[in-house]
Amino acid sequence: MEREGLQKRREAEAHSGHTHPSVTLFLAVFSTGIGGTFQYGYNISIINAPTMYVQKFINETWEVRYSSDLDRDLLRLLWSIIVSSFTLGGFLGAWLGGPLAVRFGRKRTLLFINVIVLAGSALMGASNPAGTFELLIVGRLLVGLHSGVTLCVQPMYLGEIAPKALRGTISLGSSIAITAGILIGQVMGQRELLGGEEYWPILLSTSCIPAILQLLLLPWFPESPRYLFIDRKDEIKALQALRRFHNADSYWSELEDLERERAETQLQQSKQLCELLTDRSTRWQLVTIVILNVAQQCSGINAIYFYATYVFNEAGIAEAYIPYVTLGTGASECLSALCCGLLIERLGRRVLILSGYSLMALWCAAMTITLTYQASYSWVPYMTMTCLFAFILSFGLGPGGVTNTVTGELFTQSSRPAAYMISSSTNWICFFFISLVFPLIVEGLKHFCFLIFLAECLLVTLFIYIILPETKNRSFLDIEKEFQARNFKAGMAGGVNRDVEMSRF
Repeated sequence: MEREGLQKRREAEAHSGHTHPSVTLFLAVFSTGIGGTFQYGYNISIINAPTMYVQKFINETWEVRYSSDLDRDLLRLLWSIIVSSFTLGGFLGAWLGGPLAVRFGRKRTLLFINVIVLAGSALMGASNPAGTFELLIVGRLLVGLHSGVTLCVQPMYLGEIAPKALRGTISLGSSIAITAGILIGQVMGQRELLGGEEYWPILLSTSCIPAILQLLLLPWFPESPRYLFIDRKDEIKALQALRRFHNADSYWSELEDLERERAETQLQQSKQLCELLTDRSTRWQLVTIVILNVAQQCSGINAIYFYATYVFNEAGIAEAYIPYVTLGTGASECLSALCCGLLIERLGRRVLILSGYSLMALWCAAMTITLTYQASYSWVPYMTMTCLFAFILSFGLGPGGVTNTVTGELFTQSSRPAAYMISSSTNWICFFFISLVFPLIVEGLKHFCFLIFLAECLLVTLFIYIILPETKNRSFLDIEKEFQARNFKAGMAGGVNRDVEMSRF
């Protein structure tokens, strides 16, 4: 009778059409994002405004210490170390995120790691009063370490607490938080707020505010039901978490998916990095997430932001007003991420990411043409500005929003933490590589650099069209099984024993 009652509830849910997140789920997304990936976007953004003031502080500190002016090349090197220490911390954090999420759980990891960002904020705020610019390096390293962990753990948590029908929308909370952080950072860096010379230590230390908010809010929400049910075998707490995150009568199908996945993977422990890399059953999933993360960083979005000031100048916008117009770039990316969240469950991941890269290729071609004839006609700079904003919108609607969502959907519970370690590490390596190589590319090719990004966008579009299946409204097990034929195709063609291959399923 109990089994029949369970079946009836599941059937009732299937016909009820619940597609709206519960209030608890919505608030959990906000609480996770404000102290998570929001910090990543915010700390990327706020470092731009006080560049001249921090360099002046470094020079003055050097002069007090050694009674001599700091060499210009050494000053540039020290500033580069301060900026890039964030990337180094992020890379280290990506390697820590997976093991921490397995050992302590997703929620507890997100809470504990706030201690790191609080320490980093305090060190950066104390650098000016202490007259020690080295504190900026350590502070940025710690803040980057926090961002590396959260970029790995937060999308994992959101993807695991979301109902299948809303997984794409909920997972996009990570991308929306990043764009919101970039925009808020641009706003806080305006000279009317904390962008003045006397306020830069306060600006760099404001990362503590989102951390404190998360420490106050996130403890009120449950741990990931999947982590509790599959990893910890705690069915009671998992069921309680499902009831809180989902509507009262709409969690039965999620429970059924948990039962199926645990039955399939009950003999598997969470995979270590080396185990995942050598596991043939996840080969093409790994190839896919690596290519998607490389493509996201190398898509040309950095070139767009680099050329923004030049384009605005050519359009006749006064120098004093360019910082305000630049806010439009952050607002555009934030708006497109929100639109992606509204469309992803209607159109699907595959349509959005294919459309995003295709449109970005189109705008790269258009930018190359308009920048070539920038000085020839008075209306061309306005066309360039239009292409610039269109590129940002296309990026946010496609790769900017969908990449993280797809990364979590291609793996089951035992493989997901290690998979996020690989994807996050790839993202940080490419971020660092682009920051080093990109200025040289621009200096050598000028605006023709967009032709490189055009080719990259077209190649990625072709790869996605051939390899990536639609993952909308599908269980993690079903998605994994779709890759099995591709993962084992080569071995079967080479005459590998089929019984051995099938035993892995």
